[in-house]
Amino acid sequence: MLKYLSPIVLLLISNIFMTFAWYGHLKHRSMPLLIVILVSWGIAFFEYCFQVPANRIGYSVYNAAQLKTIQEIITLSVFAVFSVLYLKEEFRWNYLIGFIFIVLAAFFIFRK
Repeated sequence: MLKYLSPIVLLLISNIFMTFAWYGHLKHRSMPLLIVILVSWGIAFFEYCFQVPANRIGYSVYNAAQLKTIQEIITLSVFAVFSVLYLKEEFRWNYLIGFIFIVLAAFFIFRK
């Protein structure tokens, strides 16, 4: 069970870092772009420290398409929480419908 969950946990942590690296600066729009880029690169380093092992470990139990699908669902889930809690944006019904379609896509990708 751990071999199936550890890549998912690592991808979750990775995506939290990634989301802050890519979108965290939107709350600080007055910060100079060069500083934002450097800070984002620094955060992205930690994202890669979790993402690369997640894929390396995950590839022993999932195929590449399954790993990418897991990553996309985690990315959207983390981003949805981030955008509501950190950026204070509204989560709309059409976002939910789009996420449901992506989960349906995962269902088909994981089907034997």
